[in-house]
Amino acid sequence: GEIFGFLGPNGAGKTTAIRCMMDFIRPTATRLSSSKSCEIKLFGINSTAANFHLSREKIGYLIPAANLVGSWNGKDHFSYKESLFGKSKNLSDLIQRFDFNPKLKVKTLSTGNQQKLGLILALMNEPKLLIMDEPTVGLDPILQEEFYKILREFSAKDVAVFMSSHNLPEVEKICSRVAMIKSGKIVSVQKISALEGKKLHTVRVTFAEKVAENELADKDVEIIDQIDGGYILAVKHEIDPFIKKLAKFKIESISISQANLEEIFMEFYK
Repeated sequence: GEIFGFLGPNGAGKTTAIRCMMDFIRPTATRLSSSKSCEIKLFGINSTAANFHLSREKIGYLIPAANLVGSWNGKDHFSYKESLFGKSKNLSDLIQRFDFNPKLKVKTLSTGNQQKLGLILALMNEPKLLIMDEPTVGLDPILQEEFYKILREFSAKDVAVFMSSHNLPEVEKICSRVAMIKSGKIVSVQKISALEGKKLHTVRVTFAEKVAENELADKDVEIIDQIDGGYILAVKHEIDPFIKKLAKFKIESISISQANLEEIFMEFYK
């Protein structure tokens, strides 16, 4: 029932990783060795195995808008999926909650309504795992909140959710853990609560006399900007040792603020 976030800037490799998970494309090698092949297993079955369809039957996958059939309407898409996976028990409820008109052809739908259709298709057959790439693109704030509510309801029923996003507030709001990806490589996997507890401070300080950068910077202190008479610095871990270091200088002004979650995340992408 975990809601797991897959966070990274555009181009980091999120969509490619998800396409590999679904066996739409196949990984050829790890970064460690070109002689080693990557292996992805869902529900214990390798994604490249002949019987991977047994895993796919348990997965609700958010279909990209480009893969919807333009000449079909929503009803056509729902009927096709039910022909493959059986009658949906929650389809009517999802249509109502997403305020979706299933009679309109896909090619006439806005980006937001195409996204609604993709989400309903992913959610309509009681999956055990949801895999979603940027699921709230095109949704207005009210529908985003409704979508988060639906995800929490699925999570409470022990449905696992794997969702990619470049939207930090979204990940912070809905996910319990997050993997951060940079240039195709996972740089960290963290609990959101653990990230929120990390020590990172921003210090703005001015001095009565000139102080050189090398007198302040060290492995835990980074100079972000130079200002009139001083600096803006980022201080990792505990702030007290840096304050003691500052005590030997003549300080005119100083302000200290704890970094927000976005600033903490950005540390992983430097």
